[in-house]
Formats: sequence, structure tokens, C-alpha cells
Amino acid sequence: MNTSPSIQLVLEDLLADLHHARRNTDLGRLALLGYCEVRNWARLAGKPDIAEWATRMFTENPCVSRDEFLEKIDTLIAALEHHQQPAVAPAGPFAQADASSGCHRAH
Repeated sequence: MNTSPSIQLVLEDLLADLHHARRNTDLGRLALLGYCEVRNWARLAGKPDIAEWATRMFTENPCVSRDEFLEKIDTLIAALEHHQQPAVAPAGPFAQADASSGCHRAH
């Protein structure tokens, strides 16, 4: 799997979009994200199994109900979250903050 920082940032953005659409029950947006954006990310990340699953979700086994669609979206979101890497703290002289003041240390 490609775990470059840019791929991880795309995944974070995609998950944020999916969560927002899911909270608002925006079925059209969920379908667009699930079919187009998830497949694109999966291909870039070297995860053909996720790309294939997202494709089949819409082409081979279309949902017959709203609840079934939302369940499949929830499963897709959980699978994507499984591939999310923990955030890495930035490196450099200004990366450390003084815990007592919340300000960067003077050098």
C-alpha cells in the first residue's frame, strides 16, 4: 500500500467528506464519493480490493433500500478508517510547543 503523506491527506479529506455527507444523510453525495472518490483513492493507494468493492457496491449489487445503502456506506467508511495512519507530528525547530504557555519556545 502506498502510505505517502499526500495519499494520507487525500484519505483524511475523503473521510471528512464521507462523514459530513453521512451525518446529513446526503445520499447523492455519498453515492458520488463512494463510487468516484473512494475508487480513485484506492487506486492511488494501491488498494485494488477497496476499489473493486466500491465498484461492485454500485454495479453488481445495487441497494434496494435507503437503509441498506447507508449500511454499505458505513462499512466502506470503516474500511477506509482502517487504512488511516496516525498523524505524524511535524519535525523542525518550531514543532515543539511549551506546554505551560501553549506558545512556541524561543530559540
